[in-house]
Amino acid sequence: MAALSQFLSHLYTMTILFFTILLLELVIFLRSVAGSLCNSKDRPTTAARLLDLIEEKNPASRYRRALWMEQLECTVCLSVLEEGEEIRKLKCNHTFHKACLDTWLQLDRDTCPLCRRKVLPEEAVIRYLQRPDHHDQYEGIDEELIFLLSVLHGNNLYGLL
Repeated sequence: MAALSQFLSHLYTMTILFFTILLLELVIFLRSVAGSLCNSKDRPTTAARLLDLIEEKNPASRYRRALWMEQLECTVCLSVLEEGEEIRKLKCNHTFHKACLDTWLQLDRDTCPLCRRKVLPEEAVIRYLQRPDHHDQYEGIDEELIFLLSVLHGNNLYGLL
């Protein structure tokens, strides 16, 4: 009889955990649906759109040694620019490998790696950071789960944080 009671207790706990996680997934889904229904001005910028904006503001070109007085170096990857490589020259006259600068700008930076002059409009970067696949999408979800479980069980699980 004690084994049956313990089994039912574990089954009850697992059922509560399952429905708690299901409820949290539903909340996350509803937030994402609500975010996608907002108007286009508030809609997050995708990575592809950000790259298009970078290309529009600072078009890429091919490096030609003959056009430069001294040999240039990409200060993002610290390698010398080679003939024919794709480069991007910013308005501040700093030059980088196209791939290096694009990666820099996608990593939540909107400035020149050297002088920190703005490269992209701030609104575009903010919308890019608000995209659903951004790294901090689930920030705080652990605390929400622990709090919800503590409420359901009446325990002080929230003190584990």
